[in-house]
Amino acid sequence: MDRTAKQVIVMRKDLNMRKGKMVAQGAHASLRVILQAGTADEAREHYSIAMTPPMAAWMTGRFMKICVSVDSEAALDAVVERARAAGVPVALITDAGHTEFHGVPTKTCCAVGPAWAEDVDAITGELPLL
Repeated sequence: MDRTAKQVIVMRKDLNMRKGKMVAQGAHASLRVILQAGTADEAREHYSIAMTPPMAAWMTGRFMKICVSVDSEAALDAVVERARAAGVPVALITDAGHTEFHGVPTKTCCAVGPAWAEDVDAITGELPLL
């Protein structure tokens, strides 16, 4: 049986972000997880990514993403800590606050995975769909 890899984007609903802002923040999180796994060469001409087996399956397969929500910064922080404790790739996004948060840096979302679906579900499976 083939294993399924996926990524879950966890968005803060309490911020009442505009839809476009939410999409942009989620895209930042999704990409940051991948970029955290890599490094640029000295000339910054090439970027190499050390892929785990689930990351490789995700990037060359169906590219499954699910969007869920939390209702507070504390709940978002808890998801990030659970992912880190489990060794699952995670990227937390803090917006600079220039367009929507009155100049205050604000944690908006995170991406959990790509990782094996069962590992991601153990962290985010109870969260409601966005």
